[in-house]
Amino acid sequence: MTSMLEVRDLKKVYRRGWPAAKETFRLEANFTIEEPGIVGMMGPNGSGKTTLFELITGSNSPTSGTVLVQGRDIHKVRTDERDRLAIHYHQSYQVRHFRSWMPNALLERAGSAYPVVHLFDEPQFNTQDGYIGFMLDFFRRLRAEGRLVFLCVHPNERFHLEILEEICERFIFVQKGTVTPIADFGNLVAHEPCRAYLGGLLTERAA
Repeated sequence: MTSMLEVRDLKKVYRRGWPAAKETFRLEANFTIEEPGIVGMMGPNGSGKTTLFELITGSNSPTSGTVLVQGRDIHKVRTDERDRLAIHYHQSYQVRHFRSWMPNALLERAGSAYPVVHLFDEPQFNTQDGYIGFMLDFFRRLRAEGRLVFLCVHPNERFHLEILEEICERFIFVQKGTVTPIADFGNLVAHEPCRAYLGGLLTERAA
C-alpha cells in the first residue's frame, strides 16, 4: 500500500556569508503518514513550520532527502501540477505559489487531478457566525474524501487548543528545526518542549 505522505531523511540547510558561508538554520524531518487524516502542527515562530510545508509542496528545494506524495517525488513533478498533489494555504487561505528553473518538459506529470495533501498554515478562525464550525466541517469533509489535512496553528487563545484537540488525530511539533511526530493530543501536551511553548494556555485549560 502506498503511503499518503512520506518525508524521508529530509534536510534543509540555510547558510550566509562569503567566502566561508556559515550555517544559520537547519530543518530535519523524517516521518510517514499512511492514511487520510487530520494532523495538527505547532511550534514557536521561526522554528521551521512554513519551511516544512514549502518542502512538502515542492515550492522549496531540499538540501537533501525526499518527499513522496502517494509515492510520487514532489520535487520531480511539473511545477504547474504540484498543487494537484500537495497544496499550501497561507493564513487567509490564499495559495502559495512558486517558481522553478527546471523546464516542465523535463519533469513528471502529477498523476492526480485534485490535491492529495492540504496544508493550512495558521488559518484565521473567526469566532463569530459559526465560522469555526464551517471550517472544521470543511477539514472533515476533505478527510472523508480520502485527503490528508495539515492544520498549523499558533495557539494564543484557549479555543485554539480546543480546536486541535477536537479535530486532529495526530500531531507534529517543530522547534529549532527539529520535527517531532506525536501520536495524540495527550502526548502532545505532555511533550516538555510543547509544554514550555504553550505556557499559560495549559494552566488556563486546567482551570
